[in-house]
Amino acid sequence: MSGLLRAVTYTVLIAAVAGGLAWSFWPKPVLVEVTEVARAPLRVTADEDGKTRIRERYVVAAPLAGRLRRIELDPGDPVTAGTTLLAIIEPQEPELLDPRARAQAEARIKAAEAALSRVESAVERASAELAFAGSVVARLRELATSKAAAVERLEEAEMLQRARSQDHRSALFARDIARFELELARAALLSSSPADSTPAGTASFPITAPISGQVLRVLQRSTTMVRAGTELLEIGDATDLEVEVDLLSSDAVAVRPGAKAELEQWGGDKPLEAVVRLVEPSAFTKVSALGVEEQRVNVILDLLATPQQRPSLKDGFRVEARIVLWEENDVLQTPTGTLFRRGDDWAVFVVADEVARLRTVQIGRRNSLAAQILDGLQPGEQVILHPSDQVRDGVSVRQRNIADL
Repeated sequence: MSGLLRAVTYTVLIAAVAGGLAWSFWPKPVLVEVTEVARAPLRVTADEDGKTRIRERYVVAAPLAGRLRRIELDPGDPVTAGTTLLAIIEPQEPELLDPRARAQAEARIKAAEAALSRVESAVERASAELAFAGSVVARLRELATSKAAAVERLEEAEMLQRARSQDHRSALFARDIARFELELARAALLSSSPADSTPAGTASFPITAPISGQVLRVLQRSTTMVRAGTELLEIGDATDLEVEVDLLSSDAVAVRPGAKAELEQWGGDKPLEAVVRLVEPSAFTKVSALGVEEQRVNVILDLLATPQQRPSLKDGFRVEARIVLWEENDVLQTPTGTLFRRGDDWAVFVVADEVARLRTVQIGRRNSLAAQILDGLQPGEQVILHPSDQVRDGVSVRQRNIADL
């Protein structure tokens, strides 16, 4: 009996050891992170740093030669069109009566008249484009009310109308400048006329602000003798800003005027809306931080946010721009972290009954976070995020949870 008990005991011990060894060497499920394939909005953007700049700058120059009085204005001082005195030039009689100086003054008048004619044409064109954009918006609003037009078309038309409004404002600004330059040239000619009998050294030629805005730079402050055309001050409207973004030429080819954009990291709580006004036709070479030569293209954005919505944003400030290249509201997508290359194709690991299954997929548009799925996956399927080299087709897997960390 004791021999039988000993045999049973040995058998049980051997079975326990064998079971323990089998359990220890049995393949354990691989811990993985799982995400779900779903339909959601997808946006593809070109992201790059940009900087703000004043849309229209005006450099006030001396219209004639003479003695410049000291300029008392400082950068940031406000100026009012036709009222604020910017500078005073005290002309000297011999130069004012010089026939050559008079001929130059007459030539400047003709050039100013020609410039004003060109600007008048630009104003008419901008007014016509703004009126047309307004009529398109009004028509689409009526159609959107009856649901005969898509809301996206109305939003695009409204953005285009805002851009045309900015162009019209710039054209009016240029017309004001052209008129001021013409008046300045005519005044300089009158001061150069021999009929002016003002004694030498007592005459003065005041220069008032051509536009309302702020002094940006004082280029010539101290009292000195200046020639005609010497730059004195730079002024502009500090609230009328645009954004310059330099993109890689490979990204810039996909950008179209009128495309939506967002400005982030500008110092405010919310992103600022913007729209692409211009993709410059010529690229330039820029050396990256790694020493690689890149072909870059300047893209100009118009801010749609009002100055009251961005009071702290000034000239030359850095922003992060996101220019929309493509977007849709209902796209089957998966995170880019689930995708990997398998030969020339893209593939993912799908989790089915706690087993990883390799599957080839076809993708479309993608950004840094998600990719559009054209074929190979269905909504609701579970895919492995960032699969390690332990994950293979047919391997048992288990979703990682907080207790596994």
